[in-house]
Amino acid sequence: MEFTQDEIARLIRYLREKFKNEDLSIKLREKAPESAEVLLNGEFLGVIYKDTDEGETSYDFNMAILDFDLPAAA
Repeated sequence: MEFTQDEIARLIRYLREKFKNEDLSIKLREKAPESAEVLLNGEFLGVIYKDTDEGETSYDFNMAILDFDLPAAA
């Protein structure tokens, strides 16, 4: 099920408020309309998937963190 423009606007507002960062954005994916990319200053962070089941819609934010991206242990 594709995202509507209203959903995208609401998700952006939610993420910006939740993470206290106005530089978050969402980009629709042409080949996978049931998901969208989450970006921070244009850099890919993760994917939001839309799921509708029994009349209820939920969104799953998936962010992969690679071990070599983590800072060194203290």
